[in-house]
Amino acid sequence: MSLLLDTSSDFIVKMNIVKTCPGEYCGRETIDADCGACPRGYQPSRESTWSECIECNGSLALHDWLYLGFMALLSLVLHWFFIDFKTRGKRFRSVLVLHLSALVESAIAAVLTLLVADPVGSMHIRSCNVNKLSDWYTMLYNPSPNYTFTLHCTQELVYPLYTMVMVYYAISLVLLMLIRPVISYKFVEGRGTKSIYAALYFLPILIVLQAVFGGLLYYAFPFIVLVVSVVTSAVHLASMKDQKMRDLIVDSFTNERNATILIGHWLLHAYGIISLTLLKQPGFQAPLIALVPFPAIFYVLTVRFSNPDNLGRT
Repeated sequence: MSLLLDTSSDFIVKMNIVKTCPGEYCGRETIDADCGACPRGYQPSRESTWSECIECNGSLALHDWLYLGFMALLSLVLHWFFIDFKTRGKRFRSVLVLHLSALVESAIAAVLTLLVADPVGSMHIRSCNVNKLSDWYTMLYNPSPNYTFTLHCTQELVYPLYTMVMVYYAISLVLLMLIRPVISYKFVEGRGTKSIYAALYFLPILIVLQAVFGGLLYYAFPFIVLVVSVVTSAVHLASMKDQKMRDLIVDSFTNERNATILIGHWLLHAYGIISLTLLKQPGFQAPLIALVPFPAIFYVLTVRFSNPDNLGRT
């Protein structure tokens, strides 16, 4: 009994002596350990008197899921863009198999990424809470006690959002090299090879983009989706040959390629609205999704005023 009392009293004395770690992102695994970075999947406790590293057992918030969905959609949309761009002039149905291949690759990569995340084999993801932008860039906040040395506390405080996206892109790259060449050779007579080469460039670029700008994208992606969907929708409509109201309406819904692109823009615009509002007030915010076709409708209604061919006409 006396031994237990001595042990507990020593622990209390240590807690009174040991101070919190310097800096915002440094912690200790045990009370006797030196300050440093917490293990992956842990965060320094803001309530602990000695900066204890505690395991993250939270769940991803809706904004987190939407962010992961945005990063997955970003690669998928780029796949579809380059497939369409590199096979332009070919029949849409003849290259539809390439679009479906990109969709299947992305879906498989997403499922595998969820399965390899902790806990492994489960669709549930254990995560740490994201509180502010600096949580994404802990390497910029390594403290220098007394300006004599730098205490390195760089860690994935936003676990697993930072590395999970990179894992997804890496798996996508592997699946691309395993599946797409076979599809291209067997079904479209090698027409999809250029889109494969393009993906071999933009997937590593997306990994670097996530590494450098992941935190900025986490907070800005709803606005990016909304702006880009509106701009690219206008660019698509402006690229149509006949810039007359009736012809634009007919071509947008009778041409398979144009209809697919237009509906895709509408879905992205709806995704941006949901990401921005999170539908916290469904009664007020859900009806905003009805405004999704408005940019396209506005372009069609005002095309005779914006068409450069009409300049100078009386």
